[in-house]
Amino acid sequence: MADRGDKKEGKLKRWWRETIGELRKVSWPSMHDAWRLTRIVLIVMALMSFVLGLLDFIFSELITLIVT
Repeated sequence: MADRGDKKEGKLKRWWRETIGELRKVSWPSMHDAWRLTRIVLIVMALMSFVLGLLDFIFSELITLIVT
């Protein structure tokens, strides 16, 4: 039974080591790029929220007109 725990521990250590190795290879964006991309995402989210909210309102009004 102790053998099995050692194998799991070895796999976990190998996975962790490989994960750290892969993260070191990542080309991380600069702080400026990260903020620029964050702003773009927030703007797109706000626009999409507005569009979907507007469509929801329009369709709910149409269904109300149809049902009544």
